[in-house]
Amino acid sequence: MKFAVIGGTGLIGSQVVKKLNAAGHEAVPHSLSTGVDVITGQGLEEAVAGADVVINLTNSPTFDDASPAFFRTSMGNLLAACHKGGVRHVVILSIVGADQVPDLAYYQAKVLQEDILKAGPIPYSIVRATQFMEFIDAALSWTTEGDIVRLPTTRLQPIAAQDVSDTVAEVAVGTPLNGTLDVAGPDVLALDELGRITLNVHPDGRTVVTDDTAGMFAAAHGDALTAKGDARIAPTHYSDWLS
Repeated sequence: MKFAVIGGTGLIGSQVVKKLNAAGHEAVPHSLSTGVDVITGQGLEEAVAGADVVINLTNSPTFDDASPAFFRTSMGNLLAACHKGGVRHVVILSIVGADQVPDLAYYQAKVLQEDILKAGPIPYSIVRATQFMEFIDAALSWTTEGDIVRLPTTRLQPIAAQDVSDTVAEVAVGTPLNGTLDVAGPDVLALDELGRITLNVHPDGRTVVTDDTAGMFAAAHGDALTAKGDARIAPTHYSDWLS
């Protein structure tokens, strides 16, 4: 099978390309660096031409109120190019619980992206993943003041990027779901606890203070960002990933 991986040079995309090619498929990465712009549409029709499946792993450059416009424009351009090119399956990566956090513009933008795909003319699959383990450090940096990190008790279920990539590649090879598959890590941990675990393994002089008003994750309540029901549980534990 031939795959066009839009956003194929990033954290998840580069691994998906590697996995698909190793399995004997033809997966080609596309991004701004290769001349493909999902906002202007430059190079998009050429990128998806001849592809059986298109995997869209592009992301908004910001998490603020500009993010809905990014996903509205990029998905519109992508679906038009895929429809013209005869693509038979479009896969996107979204976020577990995105529809449960109405106060975060970025999460609502991801829901908008999902809705545009669902309403489009092409069979589709949506993979929703929990927070990447690779982004926990960034979450700590957002609320660091001096040697203090303020973190809420928001419950997360972190997943390794490798496990996300495995799921995306598997779904892309399969029959379109015309629905959503949730995938999550095996451990549910409060973000402040994740911060303490991280700094215990990799100490840098900072101390975590619990603050349920701190950072973007303070907008998520209860188990909004954890997997429910028949979600797939990935094998990698955060403690193993850290070490």
